[in-house]
Amino acid sequence: MRVALETGTVGSMIFFGPPGTGKTTVARLVAERLGAVYQELSAVSSGVAEVRKVIESARERRAQTGRRTVLFIDEIHRFSKSQQDALLHAVEDGIIILIGASTENPYFEVIPALISRCELYQFVPLTREDIRTLLDRALESGATRHSGVQVGQEVRDLIAEAGLGDARRSLTILERALVLAAAKNRSVLDRAIVEEAAQRKLVLYDKEADAHYDVISAFIKSLRGSDPDAALYYLAVMLTGGEDPKFIARRMVIFASEDIGNADPRALEVAVAVARAVEFVGLPECRINLAQGVTYLSCAPKSNASYRAIEAALAEVAEHGAQAPPVFLRSTGYSGAASLGHGVGYRYPHDEGGYNSQRYLPEGLEDREFYRPTTSGYEARVKEFLEKVRALRRGTTSSAADQSTGQEPK
Repeated sequence: MRVALETGTVGSMIFFGPPGTGKTTVARLVAERLGAVYQELSAVSSGVAEVRKVIESARERRAQTGRRTVLFIDEIHRFSKSQQDALLHAVEDGIIILIGASTENPYFEVIPALISRCELYQFVPLTREDIRTLLDRALESGATRHSGVQVGQEVRDLIAEAGLGDARRSLTILERALVLAAAKNRSVLDRAIVEEAAQRKLVLYDKEADAHYDVISAFIKSLRGSDPDAALYYLAVMLTGGEDPKFIARRMVIFASEDIGNADPRALEVAVAVARAVEFVGLPECRINLAQGVTYLSCAPKSNASYRAIEAALAEVAEHGAQAPPVFLRSTGYSGAASLGHGVGYRYPHDEGGYNSQRYLPEGLEDREFYRPTTSGYEARVKEFLEKVRALRRGTTSSAADQSTGQEPK
């Protein structure tokens, strides 16, 4: 965008991201930099008639003075298809530079024809440091009322965190808190007044400090301990403190394999579905998806057998190196492989009912067992099945047993 602004080649754009991340401000700056007329409509209260009126004015202005028009439409995703269609020709012909703002993913809410004519820019939640800088500027410039009230460093951090990535929200809380402090004849702003201004208890949760690691640790251990109430509480602490929900979802996906595994194979499906929902829905609604995942993972049977299995296999390779596979398992997909004996002696399991006694680990490791299923949940069936198959490979079952190994666990 910077290059386009400097060269005057800016086209229409769609800004999308959470509230209070600067979409309107950037739109105004674009118009100012281009020397264009800035006009603003809200998709909530405007219709096709208002859009066409702006477009006609822009057309006349361009013909008479050559000056361009930036039309900013807030909440553009709320426009109907016909309302969005009304913008197409004006955007295509360059009569207006459209800047649409949306808190929703435009690929789902804006018609493809309009998206194809616009550059898309994603705005992300502001960091606490970003908002803190804005608060400092507002206080130091005297832009807020009752600026005589002292605001300490810790309280500024609290207000910055309370914004949850929304600068507008933090600035509003600051303004309300200063008004309340003045009304109470307080010379210093404290936590109680800030919480009253925010109309809720505030959590000072530094995503880069100990609270981040301590709370996520408590969250995972509560899931592992099958305590959904505790896990939900720590989820609420993280969300209230502004933790990235994608970070929480990623940890849940890891947990599903590390601490549940094959005791409940659906746990990973649920966790991945939650992670996708977080991406698709976003806050605040995705808190419900996270809560569903938390309660499922908490109540699922637990097994860390898959985690221990890969750790044991990695330790074996680290200590003794990578051993060559048996010759009969090696690739036969190139000329000369047969002359090396590759594939010779390989027994195709499907020709023998799905299972046979052939061993697959390298020589010297034939009896190693990295994966040891527990008796928890579905993994109990896996354990029973695997014991039969391993016995078959060790040659400790009878011929009849060889034929009755059974199907894979269901």
